[in-house]
Amino acid sequence: MQGLYIHVPFCPTICPYCDFHVVRRHGGVVAAYLKRLVEEARALYEQYPGPLQTLYLGGGTPSFLRNAELEALFAALPWQIGGAEVTLEANPGTLNPERLALLKNLGVNRLSLGVQSFQEGVLKTLGRAHGRKGALKAVEMSLEAGFRTSIDLILGLPGQNLEADLREARALGVGHVSAYTLQIEPGTPFELSRLQTDEEQEALAFERAEALLGEAGFVRYEVSNFARPHQESQHNTLYWRLGFWGALGPGAAAHLPAGPAKALYAVRATNPPLPRWLAGEAPTVEEISPLEHAKEALMLGLRL
Repeated sequence: MQGLYIHVPFCPTICPYCDFHVVRRHGGVVAAYLKRLVEEARALYEQYPGPLQTLYLGGGTPSFLRNAELEALFAALPWQIGGAEVTLEANPGTLNPERLALLKNLGVNRLSLGVQSFQEGVLKTLGRAHGRKGALKAVEMSLEAGFRTSIDLILGLPGQNLEADLREARALGVGHVSAYTLQIEPGTPFELSRLQTDEEQEALAFERAEALLGEAGFVRYEVSNFARPHQESQHNTLYWRLGFWGALGPGAAAHLPAGPAKALYAVRATNPPLPRWLAGEAPTVEEISPLEHAKEALMLGLRL
């Protein structure tokens, strides 16, 4: 097991385009989550005790956890993470110098900031809790604190000045930009409001992103990801190269070696949603043959 993904499902607000497994915190749900995480981490560690090359905390909004909760989460992990790439997803409004110092002490060395845009109108449409100033301040603090810093951008949005967002992004000094187009997912407020996207505009937006970010030294090393030299996401590259990783938390999916069974190459274990996960329900396991692995590796490799 080369990497570990931890799903933190809690968010202060639910964005109208989001279809991830996320919830608002209520009652003692965070305490119950952390207690269950300890149990799940111990069981996985017994099978795969080796040191981790990558650790990724995604969500949800992992940085929405309180300081003591973040400390408890990292204390729940028995693996050695020294020398690993340790990434935490964060929303700009959840960061301050005290929080950044805590994350540094816990071993986090890379932040993925959910900026999405630097334009007030676009951020309002997206339902983001931060504004332009908050986004810029979060990036500045992250870089000053010494974190490898990545930002998320959404491309081709209605009313977006794409050139302005891309020029802003490349001027900030970050090492990595994840640039996506807006996906209208079934059941989300955006889908229910019949919001439309323009595939032609989105294709042009990717071309402009590659050109403008490329001028600043960013290489498009994956369909939606741009990095300066040596700033690629090691954890996400593990997915695209179909290595082996574990997963903790509700809805999280692991890809693990199948062991001595010669007819299998790997198993995919997908955890149930939060209520059933808290109750201790086992993950759904899918067996992957060598042929299926080869097919998946080819498909994912085409992203690179």
